[in-house]
Amino acid sequence: MRDYKHIEVTPITGILGAEIAGVDLTQTVSDAALMEIEQAFGDHAVIVFRDQAMGFEDQKRFTRMFGEFGFEPYVKTMPDHPEIIEVIKEASESGMLNFGGNWHSDWSFQEAPPRATILHAKDIPPYGGDTAFANMYAAYETLSQGMRDMLDGLNVVHSARRPYGTEAKLFGREKRAMTIINSEEAHAEQVHPAVRTVPETGRKALFINPVYAIRFENMTERESRPLLDFLNTHATRIELTCRVRWQVNTLVMWDNRCVQHNAMNDYDGFRRQLHRTTVAGERPYLAERGGNGGMARSPAEAAAG
Repeated sequence: MRDYKHIEVTPITGILGAEIAGVDLTQTVSDAALMEIEQAFGDHAVIVFRDQAMGFEDQKRFTRMFGEFGFEPYVKTMPDHPEIIEVIKEASESGMLNFGGNWHSDWSFQEAPPRATILHAKDIPPYGGDTAFANMYAAYETLSQGMRDMLDGLNVVHSARRPYGTEAKLFGREKRAMTIINSEEAHAEQVHPAVRTVPETGRKALFINPVYAIRFENMTERESRPLLDFLNTHATRIELTCRVRWQVNTLVMWDNRCVQHNAMNDYDGFRRQLHRTTVAGERPYLAERGGNGGMARSPAEAAAG
């Protein structure tokens, strides 16, 4: 267990997630505390802060501490705060699918998907609406050596066409609190490695998900489906997950590069509202194993020799 001096860190499970106390995110966070938050983020991939009565500017300031804002392509953002998406399901939207209600990694169809997602809870049902998270480091590491070797040489085609394409039916056509933007641009395809290296940790993570990963490069969807189905089921086994129960003013941040998440849709008849920002990320890559003690190197390090 790492020794923290400026924050308190309590793991949620032995595989993923931690709650962090001892810091007020409505105030300026010291450099020392921020360094420890980054360490906890690298160690646990999902970090939870309770009782943070944050406004819009507080959340935006917190997000900027970790990088630039990510780009939100297919969901309407707040008019006065284009960096923020209001994730809302109204009490009247009973029987409808919810936003984020399937295992996925945010915007993996982008050339450089988000490094992190940050959600701040505003209005929470009395029960239900938890978010589950799956550890994609562990998903990769618990595969056989033969499967890992094969996946290290594969690329995956990602696309937003299923939920956001012009013919998408995932969200239906009912009137909703959230405005989904269906677009021809969502049919574009982006190729990423099936296994990616997270620069800060040097660890390999499986980088697939059932919403946006549609096939392996140079294979058909039909040919790809059996292996993708196996990997998606393997990655979300209960022993590789944690689950966060929301409370008003809870803030959760997770690493999209090594985590999938799933918003539980079990609160019909109640309102749920959260504010979402994302931190811009890098283009996914799988680092080569070099002569530096087996540590993975980024493309910049490899180029520099």
